[in-house]
Amino acid sequence: MNDRDATPARPRVYLETYGCQINVADSQTVSAVLRRAGYVSADAAEDADVVLLNTCAIREHAEEKVLHRLRELARLKQSRPDVKLGLLGCMAQHNRVAIMEKAAFLDVVAGPDSYRRLPEMLARAGDDASIDVRLDRAETYADITPDYGGGVRAYVTAMRGCDKFCAFCVVPYVRGRERSIPPSDLMREIGELAGRGVKEVVLLGQTVNAYRFGDTGFSALLKMVASIGGIERIRFMSPHPGDVSDSLIEAMATEPKVQPHLHLPIQSGSDRVLAAMERGYTVADYLALVARVRAAIPGVALSTDIIVGFHGEEDSDFEATTTVMRAVGYDSAFMFKYSVREHTRAFRLGDSVSEEEKGRRLTALIALQEEMSIARNRAMVGREFPVLVEGPARRGGGMMAGKTPHFKTAIFAVVERVAAGDTVNVRVDSATGHSLMCSLA
Repeated sequence: MNDRDATPARPRVYLETYGCQINVADSQTVSAVLRRAGYVSADAAEDADVVLLNTCAIREHAEEKVLHRLRELARLKQSRPDVKLGLLGCMAQHNRVAIMEKAAFLDVVAGPDSYRRLPEMLARAGDDASIDVRLDRAETYADITPDYGGGVRAYVTAMRGCDKFCAFCVVPYVRGRERSIPPSDLMREIGELAGRGVKEVVLLGQTVNAYRFGDTGFSALLKMVASIGGIERIRFMSPHPGDVSDSLIEAMATEPKVQPHLHLPIQSGSDRVLAAMERGYTVADYLALVARVRAAIPGVALSTDIIVGFHGEEDSDFEATTTVMRAVGYDSAFMFKYSVREHTRAFRLGDSVSEEEKGRRLTALIALQEEMSIARNRAMVGREFPVLVEGPARRGGGMMAGKTPHFKTAIFAVVERVAAGDTVNVRVDSATGHSLMCSLA
């Protein structure tokens, strides 16, 4: 939102986002919906007439964090009763009854398919909370251009929902079934982003490579986006291994704008656990896919998701996961402890692995991945890469940062002629597990 037009007569809204990049993209849509309705943004909750929390329900820790924040906001509500508090997103959809018991002071509770109706919900919220958590298989928000922040990279929602129903996952229950946004709307949106100076787009979807609208599949969509002038780099997240087709691999291998980085969640390296998770592939299937990808795209960077401590996971299953990690040699990984989620297929199974054991296994995986990340990054020392400059490095110190095609963070000394949005060639001088220290080539 733009604050410059703010007047005392226009309500101010403060929006906090929790969870994944898909939630960030949803918040940008919420911002656009409210701006159309006359709202302007506030810099802090204390300055706002409306405070909204856009939430995640994938892991238990995320819900605990939001509930803690709601307890803090309850004090704001006590001092300023006219402030309206709202809970949005997956947590609102997943467990609204329990939430209202713990946070009866909420004025609005809205699920991921209800954002279009937020202005009306806020207007009618009074003594009773306004609640709308209906799932809508037709809702894609395709006609709403999100309020993107600045920067050279933009995240664009290409599809919503999920049809996989993995045993551990709440997403199909809180975000509904798969539906893809029309290519024409995506092309319009991305074209507008290019006009604003965005150089890289990341196409988003819970299983983004399952995208299909009419005759247009995901690989065709990648090539369409590549035709947009001004867009220099294309990425996507998160694909499902079962939907990585030959045509997708071919698009990655032949279209220069599609970057050589593939996030390929495995979740477990044990066939027994994969079957219990209902992932739809075996370890052999997954490793064969990795081989096909690496044969077609030499030097491709691979990242993954792994869950430890799923119901029934034994020491041998965990060791199988470490074996697969070593066999693949991931550049990076997101690793989590399993948490039982109500409404999922695995909920009735309960939790068979202690929190202590989950912690031990997770610590071991993190150490293993750190070792592999350092080795893979150090193998790049002496090589040159084009880097899309994002701006000053987080730690400052006269350094700039950007991403290589493999989505690795490159850090180099500030050069007067180089600015955010430029692409520069760098030489890697040294590396850690998380970044490459470089000099201009």
